[in-house]
Amino acid sequence: MGLFGKAKTKVMPIPEGFSPENIRVEASVCTGERTIGFYSSEDRRLHFAELVRSPEDIRAFYEKYGLKAE
Repeated sequence: MGLFGKAKTKVMPIPEGFSPENIRVEASVCTGERTIGFYSSEDRRLHFAELVRSPEDIRAFYEKYGLKAE
């Protein structure tokens, strides 16, 4: 056992009022920058959004909430 082990990711609960079906990836019209988060149809925006640079970022977002990437 070494001093520096593999970092363990903490599984977070899905935010209240959202479900896995609310996860959406959106892209900026101007820059093409992509973000992933929980979409709210009430205010038409992403909540808890994170920047997506690669497919690995999408997998990490799902794993963060204890879900399996589709």
